[in-house]
Amino acid sequence: MKRTPLASRAAERVLDRSLLNMKILSYKVQFLFLLFCAGAAARFARAAEPPACSLVPGWRQAGALRHNTADNLYEYMDGNSESYFAYGFIEMNGVTCKSGENTLVIDVSKMVDADAAYGIFSANRDPNHPLQKIGMGGQIMPRRGTFAKGQYYVEISASPDGDHTPAITAFVSAMEKLLEGSTTPPEVLSWFPSENLVSARLIPESVLGVRLLKRGYVAEYNQGKALLVLENSAESAAAVMAKLRQRFPSAQVAQVADQSLLVEDRYLGWVCFFRKGKYLGGYANMPDAATATSRAAVLAARVP
Repeated sequence: MKRTPLASRAAERVLDRSLLNMKILSYKVQFLFLLFCAGAAARFARAAEPPACSLVPGWRQAGALRHNTADNLYEYMDGNSESYFAYGFIEMNGVTCKSGENTLVIDVSKMVDADAAYGIFSANRDPNHPLQKIGMGGQIMPRRGTFAKGQYYVEISASPDGDHTPAITAFVSAMEKLLEGSTTPPEVLSWFPSENLVSARLIPESVLGVRLLKRGYVAEYNQGKALLVLENSAESAAAVMAKLRQRFPSAQVAQVADQSLLVEDRYLGWVCFFRKGKYLGGYANMPDAATATSRAAVLAARVP
């Protein structure tokens, strides 16, 4: 058998080791590139990025970009930050854009979830102005535009006094396309009967002023209010019902859904609370027990 010279074998080993090192380096480069991409995507997902003023021709940035967190939002909002925190505020990024003498102040808030974003939009909307199909919902007025999409709540304020509808509409349209997230309002809103409905919105705490009902939706009607609260499980919902029974010792048992209580309260009028699975619901400010019970039964039938 012919032996390979020692020098040749050594050269082969050096070549093999070099090829191996090159492969390892290639894997490292690929890995670092993937880490970079993942980090960039994560940063984009985390940040409620402010828009570029150049989104709309003729507008330019005035001043530095703004970034607000729970630590400095109070100062930026001149003390009007409480509702943002109540709805689950994470961060806000903003920019001021100018075109001639006209100024737009644009802020994009990232909330804890889509329900919270829609909730703060609903809380701040003008009840005398119609909703528009922008994201999950929006409004455009002469000096103000707002909308919610996914976790994001967008506000645009214009000055000086006058009709800035075209500029606000242009920015809202461009930004709505850039932001990720749901364009469908929270499903629970569709469970409220639409007849005589005035408004419906998320209440972040103490629904109907009852601390046991921590977070839920309230729909206002020409007569009375309806509520829906989601608990973590049917068991936790049943535990809340038991506490409601203690909270209202004169409550009567009604025949609605899985459990129900009928209450007459000096502030809430006649109320019928019910539990259906992990959902709590009911009608309040009703004129009598029969009306409260019948309305609650209609609502319960609409809950999946």
